[in-house]
Amino acid sequence: MATDIARRNSKPHATPERQVEEYLVKRVKSLGGIARKLTCPDASGMPDRMVILKGQICFVELKRPKGGRLSDTQKWRIQELKQQEMKTYVLKNKEEIDQLIECLKRRELPDEI
Repeated sequence: MATDIARRNSKPHATPERQVEEYLVKRVKSLGGIARKLTCPDASGMPDRMVILKGQICFVELKRPKGGRLSDTQKWRIQELKQQEMKTYVLKNKEEIDQLIECLKRRELPDEI
């Protein structure tokens, strides 16, 4: 019984993808920006986050560092956003997030990271 209670009260281990996502949110917020979770019932495959910082907007799909792959729907949705000239990135680790943050700070969003 005590084991069941402890298990219910303990935090589940964050998945590698979730850890990457939490890092992005923390970094963006530390600069006064917004990293909104995207949930679109009528548009599956949307990137995980919309990042807004100092007049800049970009979309970020986060994947686990090893083996994270885009679904065909995600690939299509990213292409759709890029055709609208939206900066859209697929990031897999803290280093790539740090690169994005530095670009946002310089107000120079590249086509790819």
